[in-house]
Amino acid sequence: MTKDVHHSCGNPFLDLGFSPEEAAILQMRADLMAKLRKTITAKKLTQAKAARLLGVSQSRVSDLMRGKWEKFSLEMLITLATRAGLRVRLKTAA
Repeated sequence: MTKDVHHSCGNPFLDLGFSPEEAAILQMRADLMAKLRKTITAKKLTQAKAARLLGVSQSRVSDLMRGKWEKFSLEMLITLATRAGLRVRLKTAA
């Protein structure tokens, strides 16, 4: 049995067939969520402490930690990342 191997273009959302515009937004959301989860874990914050830091409810932190990306807009994730002390920059590729 042989399996076809498909190389990624670098954005899995493009690979899944999303439009370039939507794929870019989804990738940014995924990257920000991952960075926020890593930051909360690295700082050893409880969900309650993370909620206070981020200015949201503990249930929202739970959603974030569980990767419920559909519950967070890109704008909200930028806001949360900034509140967490992260510097958010848009990096464009040529």
